[in-house]
Amino acid sequence: MEKLVLPHFADLWYDTVSIRKVKDAIMERWHRAFTQDDKHFKELFGVKKKVFLEMYEILSTAYQSRHRRGGRPPKLSVGDQLLLAVQYWREYRTMKHLAYDFGIAKSTVSETVTLVENILIQDGRFHLLGKKALVSRENAGRTFVVDVTESPIQRPQKK
Repeated sequence: MEKLVLPHFADLWYDTVSIRKVKDAIMERWHRAFTQDDKHFKELFGVKKKVFLEMYEILSTAYQSRHRRGGRPPKLSVGDQLLLAVQYWREYRTMKHLAYDFGIAKSTVSETVTLVENILIQDGRFHLLGKKALVSRENAGRTFVVDVTESPIQRPQKK
């Protein structure tokens, strides 16, 4: 495997072309996540690798159909978009922290999470049942567990 040598940060400060090259040369986050064993991957991201790959296939198909005629390339690859959404759902991190980690704007994080959610819901394989379906006769006797843990939110004090 070829060794990646990153240039000194000071040399890149004003050279956006070099920054883009370095960014492209670094392994995508979701590929790096897949180097983990199955148990560790599930602990980190809340889904098994098989489920992650199923979601990835759905998103890839949707991306190809959306960008059939071209268009502006996304700031994150399809795999990284999915990884960002899964981390958001799993860890309840703020969008500002995710934006910092992924090197994108907070608004891009919000748009990405919403896009991934909508695509997965439209596909139907990752769609949650509605309230009527949960109380129907077919589901009588079934147990559904929903995580509704409350988290304190810091709000500015009124003066």
